[in-house]
Amino acid sequence: MSKRIAFIGGGNMASAIIGGLIGQGFAPDHIDVVEPFAEAQEKLKNLYGIVAQAQSGAFLAGAAMVIWAVKPQTFKEAALQVRPHTKDALHLSVAAGIRSDSIARWVGTERVVRAMPNTPALIGKGITGLFARPAVTAEDREWVSQVVATTGESLWLETEDQLDAVTALSGSGPAYMFYFMEAMMDAGTDMGLSRAQACQLAVATFIGAGELARSSGEAPEILRQRVTSKGGTTHAAISSMEDDNIKAQFVRAMHAARRRAQELGDEFGDA
Repeated sequence: MSKRIAFIGGGNMASAIIGGLIGQGFAPDHIDVVEPFAEAQEKLKNLYGIVAQAQSGAFLAGAAMVIWAVKPQTFKEAALQVRPHTKDALHLSVAAGIRSDSIARWVGTERVVRAMPNTPALIGKGITGLFARPAVTAEDREWVSQVVATTGESLWLETEDQLDAVTALSGSGPAYMFYFMEAMMDAGTDMGLSRAQACQLAVATFIGAGELARSSGEAPEILRQRVTSKGGTTHAAISSMEDDNIKAQFVRAMHAARRRAQELGDEFGDA
């Protein structure tokens, strides 16, 4: 991966990818960043020695890949400024909701890949859903896979609308986990544990359960059943949640996230 890469946006997700690239031996002087905010500029300089530019310019013409890490509402404006310099580049977007047809129109090329990462990418433990437009070559896909691999796992999707489901499941998913950790901590303190004790127990439980699910190869339903003896403590908790219809409410919440991802594309993806 010796080709030049430009990042439009230098926030947390861009920083995670940059850190992963550099950690894999990619040269910092082969990375350009456009980032208007001074705080983010300073962070990139301190962490990686990269001097970000406040505005787009002719320097972007050297980029073989452009990674879009901007907010959905600012994507179009930023793209129109970048477009004159990067029509020959491969474009990789990590912006939620913005569809590839909008991106292709704005940047002036069909070589567009959409990605939906999640925040564990910040520590190299993320998972990213990927969708490529037809003009993206096998070589392009391989390069994208190599870049994304620096932040964790990835999977390629067959249709673009699946990215909205990925957004609801894994993109927003870490927040669901933290939400349930909060609830476990609240319950723990109600039952006499200190906040620190409850936090340690909740976090370790999520990490351990995730690793068990990964290593066992068995369905979560089977793993749950194995620790849910009828008449036992876990059965009492699961029964209480079933009585409150928690699973159905959780599924409904994820559908709400998916709908919002679709709305972002409608709202900010105009021609």
